[in-house]
Amino acid sequence: MGGFAEYELVEGDDGEQVLALSGPYLVSTIGSVDEELRHLDGPIARVDLSDISEIDTVGAWVASTVAGDHGAEVSGASNRATRLIEALKGSRGEEVVSAPRLPVWTRVPDAIGDKVYNARDGVFGVLGFLGALIAAFGNLIRHPRRFRWLALVRQLELVGVSALPIVGLMSFLIGIVIAQQGAVQLAQFGAETLTINLVGRITLRELGVLMTAIMVAGRSGSAFAAQLGTMKLTEEIDAMRTIGISPMEALVIPRILAAILMMPLLGFYAALVAIVGGAVIGDVMLGIPFYTFLARIQDVVPIYDLWVGLVKAPVFGLIVALAGCYHGMQVKGNSEEVGRRTTMAVVSAIFAVIVIDAFFAVFFTEIGWG
Repeated sequence: MGGFAEYELVEGDDGEQVLALSGPYLVSTIGSVDEELRHLDGPIARVDLSDISEIDTVGAWVASTVAGDHGAEVSGASNRATRLIEALKGSRGEEVVSAPRLPVWTRVPDAIGDKVYNARDGVFGVLGFLGALIAAFGNLIRHPRRFRWLALVRQLELVGVSALPIVGLMSFLIGIVIAQQGAVQLAQFGAETLTINLVGRITLRELGVLMTAIMVAGRSGSAFAAQLGTMKLTEEIDAMRTIGISPMEALVIPRILAAILMMPLLGFYAALVAIVGGAVIGDVMLGIPFYTFLARIQDVVPIYDLWVGLVKAPVFGLIVALAGCYHGMQVKGNSEEVGRRTTMAVVSAIFAVIVIDAFFAVFFTEIGWG
């Protein structure tokens, strides 16, 4: 039956105000009167449903809601309307619903405990990934023809060559900042010339490779996670396994080798550009000729500072690539997981790099390379 839901306020036999509903009260027809029924004024003693031609759950809910808001009784309801209204009793919740919240002295330790307990899954996952990676390396050593050289060369280009401009610009600016701030502080003691020592040692030993690792983590580590995560989400990795191609050999190993091989080169390049930036400031602010600044670097910087940076670089590259590939291979469910895992890859890689760098600092100091 067609038509729209209607209503009318009439006076009953006993002088009380009656709300008479008529027409089909269905989800498809009730929209024309729903808003008006919610804002009816005046006391209503009774809601009359005798003229309703059809009714469904939505119509019964509206009728019972209006009756409940005005404290009115329902009359003239058909058997179907009566059953629906009875079924909807108790479905109106007027109280404010809120989740129980534990006190902070209970909530915070619980949250920390959950994170610590759940961290074991991450540890087991990383150990399993490392085991699969070592097994894949062993297979490639036994069957070297299976190694994908073109994939490695492509990743070397993406991780290393394409990163040269941004790494160079970042390092040049860092060298300028270190030289300028160092010169200002050393000038208080009349030791501006020691700016050469400061720039040379801190860039070759620490900041060159450390800032490069952070840049590679944000640039290539995130790319690894996003690429592998998208392939996992679109089932390309499952398809590779189906046709007999190992994803570890085809996707993960070239990326890890590229990061390990390119990090020493990028770190050394970053240190050199930072020294050039320091030499520019030395020429402009301190009156130290540009070429004299560069020549003095060889005299004031011990050769082991260079080796310290070169030793740390491949380890940092391994950490960054492992974090990116591991989190990319853990993607499952939906596209939101790709973004979450990419963020986790960058954060965990940077955190691990800084922690390992602290251990390296202690280690090299203990062996006399401090």
